[in-house]
Amino acid sequence: MVINTDYLERSLESWPFTNTKPSSWLNQLRANAIDQASMLRLPTKRDEEWRFTDISALTHLPFRPSQPENIIHIGDVEHLFLKEAKIRLVFIDGYFSSSLSIFDPTSLTVGNLPMFLSSNSAYLESHLGRLAKYEDNVFTALNTAFLSDAAVVSIPKNAAVRDPIHLLFIATQNEVTSYPRCLLVCEEGSNITLVEEYIAHNNAKYITNSVSEFFLAPHANVKHIRIQRENLEAFHLANCAVSLDRASQYQSISISTGARISRYNQNVFLNDEAAECTIDGLTMISNQQLADTHSCIDHIKPHGTSYQQHKCIVNEKAHAVFNGRIVVRPHAQQTNSSQSSRNLLLSKTAQVNTKPQLEIFANDVKCAHGATVGQLDEEELFYLESRGLSPATARSLLTYAFGAEIINRIPVTSLRQRLEHAILTQESKS
Repeated sequence: MVINTDYLERSLESWPFTNTKPSSWLNQLRANAIDQASMLRLPTKRDEEWRFTDISALTHLPFRPSQPENIIHIGDVEHLFLKEAKIRLVFIDGYFSSSLSIFDPTSLTVGNLPMFLSSNSAYLESHLGRLAKYEDNVFTALNTAFLSDAAVVSIPKNAAVRDPIHLLFIATQNEVTSYPRCLLVCEEGSNITLVEEYIAHNNAKYITNSVSEFFLAPHANVKHIRIQRENLEAFHLANCAVSLDRASQYQSISISTGARISRYNQNVFLNDEAAECTIDGLTMISNQQLADTHSCIDHIKPHGTSYQQHKCIVNEKAHAVFNGRIVVRPHAQQTNSSQSSRNLLLSKTAQVNTKPQLEIFANDVKCAHGATVGQLDEEELFYLESRGLSPATARSLLTYAFGAEIINRIPVTSLRQRLEHAILTQESKS
């Protein structure tokens, strides 16, 4: 028997595509997803993958789907733009804003879902919804069912995009659920830096349910920076799926500082030989925030390489969760993989649950993992204070030093400086 909650029931009842033509592949995708969502339930702490993450506060929220009501002027949000980005796609509550975006609409390389549907529907059909599976994930199923807009980036063969592409998702509406979607397709030998950023324009209560799908062809190179800094009333639920072909390289840096409750699932599939990924993450939370990061790096073919380092900085009564899973399939011989989870607790009431894990089904591999949980070093604090620094400044500098290892890997200077300032400012206020 499937037991629904108020939120899930409300979502199913508000599905807007009941009168659309069934012949469209997109309508069929939506219909399949809503059918699947109706057979699933919201996860609880009784589910192993959610045992540390209580989302019961979400389950009874009667939040309706967001609507395309863009009332933001460029002067209100231009401070969020990246000066290095010559291409920017802005979405307000999940819907594309042409007035806030900058791109060449004639290139058919970057745009939103309706643009690609009208010009290259077959291309979209071959990629959209193919990687992010919704059969056993209710949030991916709901995102796919309500799919009406998306950021689409298609990089041609051997193209090198020098400047970062900025995908900016801004939340404005109160008591709604938005469904941001990203699709990135990098053809053979292409190179790109993509910044995917989620932020709130006010203190509204809302749910962000996002899904991203990345396809890397042979020898493609992608640097993916994901920033989640929504307000402390928000719920942020995200799923990202990445497919790597032969000798492709994927470098991911994920920074999470916002939301009352956040959950980020990242699944990376090394589908061919010599594929390589580097997955770095930093969670920095305080107050009573809960931030959960689940990742799976799946080595399917030989000679794959993966490196993962995830750090958590947890203050006050906040709770961080990290579950990192690395799978080495039987035919993935000569895999080289390492995983590290390092966690810093800044108060006696802060909490972290960390679980790095390896599942190895091949015998010729080199794999390692480890986890540490600690507090600021009292001797280091004393040393800095003895040199004239205040206790707050000393704590701020040591906290920054812990997170800087991840932030310094961000190749976009203005974004890196914003995050550095955020760490120093937040800790100095605590």
